[in-house]
Amino acid sequence: MSAIEPMSSVDRAWLLMERPAKPMMAIGLTILGQRLAYARLRDIVTERFLAFERFRCRPVADAIGGRWVPQEDFCLDDHVISVALPGAAGQHELETLVAELAGTPLSSERPMWSFHLVDDYRGGSALIIRIHHCYADGIALVRVFLSLTETESKARRSKAVRGVARQAPQTELRSGAFGELLDSLESLYSPAADLVEKVVSEGANLLEKGLQYALHPTEAAAALRNVAEVAAELARIGTLSDDPPTRLKRTPSAMKHVAWGDPLPFEELRTVSRALGCTVNDVVMATLAGALGRYLESQGDAVNKLVVRAAVPVNLRNNPGEALTLGNRFGLVFVELPIGIRHPLERLYAMRAQMQALKGSRQPLATLLLLATIGSLPAPIEDPALALFSAKASLVLSNLPGPREQLYMAGVPISQLLFWVPQAGSIGVGVSILTYRNQVQFGVIADRNLIPAPAELVRHLHAELERIILLVLMGPGALAEQGARHIPK
Repeated sequence: MSAIEPMSSVDRAWLLMERPAKPMMAIGLTILGQRLAYARLRDIVTERFLAFERFRCRPVADAIGGRWVPQEDFCLDDHVISVALPGAAGQHELETLVAELAGTPLSSERPMWSFHLVDDYRGGSALIIRIHHCYADGIALVRVFLSLTETESKARRSKAVRGVARQAPQTELRSGAFGELLDSLESLYSPAADLVEKVVSEGANLLEKGLQYALHPTEAAAALRNVAEVAAELARIGTLSDDPPTRLKRTPSAMKHVAWGDPLPFEELRTVSRALGCTVNDVVMATLAGALGRYLESQGDAVNKLVVRAAVPVNLRNNPGEALTLGNRFGLVFVELPIGIRHPLERLYAMRAQMQALKGSRQPLATLLLLATIGSLPAPIEDPALALFSAKASLVLSNLPGPREQLYMAGVPISQLLFWVPQAGSIGVGVSILTYRNQVQFGVIADRNLIPAPAELVRHLHAELERIILLVLMGPGALAEQGARHIPK
């Protein structure tokens, strides 16, 4: 990108959400089983990360638009930093560092991203990556991260990888780890994905296509029906009540805490879901709902029959190949979490019914168009629009797929992957789920005024899943009895 380029309205919307106490950046944490040399990391960033030319630019927004401006005095030292953990240099110290960086805004005077290499973490290294959300959404950022890694076969010949990395990302990065991710993305696409281009382009070009629609009334009716469905969904979102006033909706501070636990075996989750006639996603969502209820109850909150909403990003890229481009292409659904239902099966089947009701929803598309609209308006309008939007949920929940095989960075094995997405407006809690090497990893980020010790919520996540597994282990007879009691008629 050798010249200034315009910024999309959706990307501009994310840039305008930035506040000193609310940095709008995605954070990735990579834990490596061996030490990664700082000089080698600089090579990787130069050869592969900066192959995406947008990362050499800083985002600039004015009253009417936004643009990507190449940084003339770009200096890698401003972005790739070596740090050391204090004391025992264990998980607590790493969580503290990640939380500190999560609450520290990136400088708007240069490209808004950074790599912090923790030189010694449990005998290996850790890498904290921060990228402002205006650059790309989660699916695209997973692609960016995977471009920095190798599979086992390539790790054995990492010298050859250095030469490959400078070639065009759109072609070379289809192989290896990212190629495997592309194969797994098809199951994630919302049924609304194919309508994105139709609704936007047909709404804008309705007059131009008037003759075509006159000759093809069936096509015209379908286009108008799609637009009407999205408009109805926008109206429904506007009428959603605000989330109930739990401690999750307290006024956020500028301080964050993060936590994560041991990853969970994906096969175990799949076995449990099949035994209960649900999807893995149903089990995960019901587990989260139960954990939130247990946590709030432990803090003295009354949660009986209480429901809170999670804002869940939904990928709206039309095909796997679109993940090869940066930018934001996702919508949101507001998922109701029945945190007040204590019995695991009753909660699970309530969650399953909620997820089935959302299938085919136009809500992700409607929220994407809403973000595009906000990003096209003068900056002062964003605050009240964002306040209304964020009042309808208590947390952000992100679920991303990762590769099934072992990954390496410069020949060093990656043992664990985590990420966190920003929370805009009045939302101050984020839960992330990432699958890597057939392991499911939960991560929690929370404002200290809302959840001072997110490790407690992580413990409740594991305990709630164990309760569901115990019901399955009780055997078919006990499971049938419990199911008959709690499956909705």
